[in-house]
Amino acid sequence: MAVGYRPPLPSELGECALVWYTAVDDYMARLGRPLPSPYLDPLLALLRHLLTTDPQRFLVAVRPAHGATGHSAEQIVGFGIAAQREDVWFLSQLYVLPSEQGKGIGRALMMQILPSVETPASQTAAARGDETAEADDSQTARSGVLAMCTDSAQPVSNGLYARLGIVPRVPVLNLVGTPNPSALARLPAGVEATPFGRSDPAADIATIDRAILGYAHPADHAFLRTTGRDGFVFRTAGGELLGYGYSSEAGRFGPIALLDETLTATVIGHLMSTIRARGATSAWVPGDNDRAVVALLRAGLRIEGFPALLCWTRPFAGFERYVIGSLALL
Repeated sequence: MAVGYRPPLPSELGECALVWYTAVDDYMARLGRPLPSPYLDPLLALLRHLLTTDPQRFLVAVRPAHGATGHSAEQIVGFGIAAQREDVWFLSQLYVLPSEQGKGIGRALMMQILPSVETPASQTAAARGDETAEADDSQTARSGVLAMCTDSAQPVSNGLYARLGIVPRVPVLNLVGTPNPSALARLPAGVEATPFGRSDPAADIATIDRAILGYAHPADHAFLRTTGRDGFVFRTAGGELLGYGYSSEAGRFGPIALLDETLTATVIGHLMSTIRARGATSAWVPGDNDRAVVALLRAGLRIEGFPALLCWTRPFAGFERYVIGSLALL
């Protein structure tokens, strides 16, 4: 039966979450690390957020069910979502059921949610009315930046992305554990930490994000705070911006963005000592941010599992000054 592609209904996000769980559990089981029973509430919250901010970049792949009509009679066999933040397009999710993999569904989803192709060759061909001209995937040029975080244990998928120019550049390490309070650094004299709840930090955060990531994304910060993350804006005593950082009592750590990377260890120490996790803390740290990796290891966390890979078509961010809050949303 033919596969169709369309935007999802809000009521279908649970089915998308189950596709994610089934696909990830399948390949993790082959690596000897099957997933625990699914707790999908955080993923459902993310899917709802992205359906709100990027509805035109959220597609599901569906097959019709036997003898029935309407969306309710269709089975979702895959889905893909991308987030466009100013000039940066970021692939958030792309998953296909194991039984449907190898049939071109993931590639079809990817190609439909990519930004439109703009190449000098195709523009020239269009100007002269040459309908036969078609650029190869490996030679297409798109305005802006294409980026994503992928799993290093998925070489086939990484090859597809790299063919589009979205090449793996930097490992992202998952550091997990319960921090040792005595090993946490303190903020130096002259650095002040203002909790988000005491003021509206949106303008300050946007300024920092533009300097570190190259774009502002206030809607994503608002979403982070609805998921239980809280944090601080850091300034000098004279009011000069230094950065921001998030943590949570649930142990979800980051993002952290610092204009002065020499403060990395002290900002991490402040966040972990002020917002105490009820259990273990989990942080995703780009390999470029050696200061954060060293600080977290010295605090008692350990590197766990396979690294993720940060991929992009061209440089756009200062990841040596950034700790990622989620692999699905920079």
